Amino acid sequence: MGLTSIDDTAPAAVVRRQYVASATGDLDALRATLAPDVEWTEMAGFPLAGTYRTPDGVTSGVMEKLAQDWDGWTAHDDTYVVEGENVVVLARYTATHKTTRKPLNVRVAHHFTVRGGLIVRFEQFVDTALVRDAATP
Repeated sequence: MGLTSIDDTAPAAVVRRQYVASATGDLDALRATLAPDVEWTEMAGFPLAGTYRTPDGVTSGVMEKLAQDWDGWTAHDDTYVVEGENVVVLARYTATHKTTRKPLNVRVAHHFTVRGGLIVRFEQFVDTALVRDAATP
């Protein structure tokens, strides 16, 4: 029996590439996973709360700002639940706030919608109080 090739446009594969790109700071690779009309929503109460649009808007409004305020910000993806174009990822954020020097280690859930091999929607769910506490002196 021959090996089956992995479809790199499959929703879980696209989402996984996004996590790897984010963890390595490769913003070009991260933008390549996002649809031109992406809607990326950071949860109310999160320091960067709101909806960001376009791949450049997501990386400049979210990833670059996180890097300004936090050392080692990483989303560690561990569990994927896939149903059609929907991918829910259970993960963990770890980082150290640059001003307070307080560590962050919090569980998070991300809901992605992937169409045509690109992320078209993202919604974050996180305990925003834990993030706020780490950022507050």
